[in-house]
Amino acid sequence: MRVVICGAGPAGLYAAILLKRTRPDISVRIVEQNPADVTFGFGVVFSEQALTFLRNDDAETADLIEPHMTRWNDIAIVHRDLRIAIDGIGFSGIGRLKLLQLLRRRAAALGIEPQYEPRVTSARQLGPADLVIGADGFNSVVRRSAAAAFGEKIIPLNNRFVWFGAEREFDALSQVFINTAHGPMNSHHYSYAPGHATFLIEMGADTFHAAGFDHMPADECRAECERLFATTLDGAQLLANNSVWRQFASLSCRSWYHANQVLVGDALHTVHFSIGSGTRLALEDVIALVSALKEHDWNIANALPSYQLARQPIVEKIALAGSRSADWYETFGQQMTLDPWRFALSYIRRAGRIDAARLQTLAPTFAADLRTRQICLDP
Repeated sequence: MRVVICGAGPAGLYAAILLKRTRPDISVRIVEQNPADVTFGFGVVFSEQALTFLRNDDAETADLIEPHMTRWNDIAIVHRDLRIAIDGIGFSGIGRLKLLQLLRRRAAALGIEPQYEPRVTSARQLGPADLVIGADGFNSVVRRSAAAAFGEKIIPLNNRFVWFGAEREFDALSQVFINTAHGPMNSHHYSYAPGHATFLIEMGADTFHAAGFDHMPADECRAECERLFATTLDGAQLLANNSVWRQFASLSCRSWYHANQVLVGDALHTVHFSIGSGTRLALEDVIALVSALKEHDWNIANALPSYQLARQPIVEKIALAGSRSADWYETFGQQMTLDPWRFALSYIRRAGRIDAARLQTLAPTFAADLRTRQICLDP
């Protein structure tokens, strides 16, 4: 059996690892357009609950990755210069490049070496294969080669955002909301390694244009973002890595497979970055795909529909939470009229998954602080 994987990100590498671990006799080839050790972005974040799926399925890979993770137990919300901690919601961060290097090491131990830097513009260029796995991200060549068959649907959001790194650590996954002369802005930031953090800045389209970011040179933009968030950065510099302004696009596909081609991760679906599930979903997609192949004795015609049938309801549930969270961020300037404590409560409820009972279980100190201030925990 010949498998070609398009994309050597976390999903592509992990697909190769699981396939080769499950069936050492199959041929697995990974094709990646970018050079080795080149990746866009900075850190990857997992919730503590999300890490259990990896340990349950593949303890060896979990043992390889977990020692390199930075952990914290709180979310910190800063609004009107007041910092409010929401306790008990643990996360772990790891550098994206470090994660890729660790997965590459695991793949190499199984005899898999990705092929880097071929220019691929069509799935036909991937060569003969019994199974083609599109793990090549939002701009997937595999998906776009048969966009109508996959039934792709792409909806761009209004907000603008840019990814930076920062040369400092934070003791929590932090959200800082500020009012500026141009309008409201927000930074999402978290540590992923000693002395390093991801630092994402987001704002509405009106604020983006009023600040002049739409025509500002990249170096000027970075310097202006450092000025606007100087208090949060506390003297640290922002680091650029393909740090261009973007609009998040919601992607879904009617069909997850076409002929012998199948999609995983961001090639198949996107979930808003505010709920931190992108990499987790990609790895879980791979686990579900390989499980379907095993269950159907590697009969691709039967396994691919089974993969979609089993996995799609789970993804749609998380995507719905991501959509609700994205809707909250699209109007976060309006939410900022709330006082800091009610604002923090609005934030933690934004995805529609935390009611009063769950909040008291997850974040007992935060819930007690709200009750002290006579703020109702019920929606």
